[in-house]
Amino acid sequence: MNPQAPRRVGEFEVQPIGLGCMNLDHAYGPATSAEVGERVLLGALDAGYNFLDTATLYGGGRNEERLGAVVAKRRHEFVLASKCGMGIIPVDGKPTRVIDGRPETLRHECENSLRRLKTDVIDLYYLHRWDKKVPIEDSVGGLSDLVRKGLIRSIGLSEVSAQTLRKAHAVHPIAAVQTEYSLWSRNAEIAVLDACRELGAAFVAFSPVARGYLGTLSDLSGLDAKDIRRGMPRFSAQHYAANLALLPAMDAIAKELGCTRAQLALAWLLHKAEHIIPIPGTTNEQHMRDNLAASRIQLSAAHMAALEAAINTRTVSGPRYDTQASSEVDTEEF
Repeated sequence: MNPQAPRRVGEFEVQPIGLGCMNLDHAYGPATSAEVGERVLLGALDAGYNFLDTATLYGGGRNEERLGAVVAKRRHEFVLASKCGMGIIPVDGKPTRVIDGRPETLRHECENSLRRLKTDVIDLYYLHRWDKKVPIEDSVGGLSDLVRKGLIRSIGLSEVSAQTLRKAHAVHPIAAVQTEYSLWSRNAEIAVLDACRELGAAFVAFSPVARGYLGTLSDLSGLDAKDIRRGMPRFSAQHYAANLALLPAMDAIAKELGCTRAQLALAWLLHKAEHIIPIPGTTNEQHMRDNLAASRIQLSAAHMAALEAAINTRTVSGPRYDTQASSEVDTEEF
């Protein structure tokens, strides 16, 4: 397998590693400044990234607005992915995350996303979460109408099971499934990774560096008060110390290969299957360039086996999500 070879997303050919843009505006603390965001985004295009991923949810539309302001003039240089069906709206006067997969909602969100992104068409438009009150066939049917109208070019799903993917694919071809996948989150290996291969869909791996765990996050005391990791079980005091104890084995392999731990995590994904596309996010320009360079790392079967023996579903401490977040996804669970 050549980890540097381009990968397919529907009709598009992209670099093996894409850029997740969420970190710039959402989930891990305050939004980055306009200057930092511009340096990261323009630097990514200059470095060779050609697959950028955003969503309506991120910053309540601010992330899409940032992309529209910074990279719209270079729109021809990259494949643009965004997501719908999950957003932040006022409920009883409080900003609240709401999942809504009704076709009319998805159409309205798409029109707003196009405006914020300053583009006429979105290349890959995901249903961010399956709204379990709405049949997946209805939501995908609504998205297929957007394809026919020329507002989006292809359809994706996020955090769904193989069964839901097959139901959706029967309505309209699904170009990609996006789900968390890394050494410490292996649920995709139960069924959906193989289902994507069978159906010809790309598998887009979000949080491929395990939300910083497989990067440089050793001390949680500096996390922002609103950082979502503070509510994730694996990052709690109860579990994180045990998880950190798994890393020396990985660090030894990284030292042998002359790469960073994060690069090794990304290289592992690229060697797992040719239809996997990791989309690490960062606010650090050097990390952004280092992430893309991970495709140059060659791993042997022995390296792969050693990594998987060290960090896997049996050795990692704590569930992936809390009860509320788990109820919002449709992925298979070990």
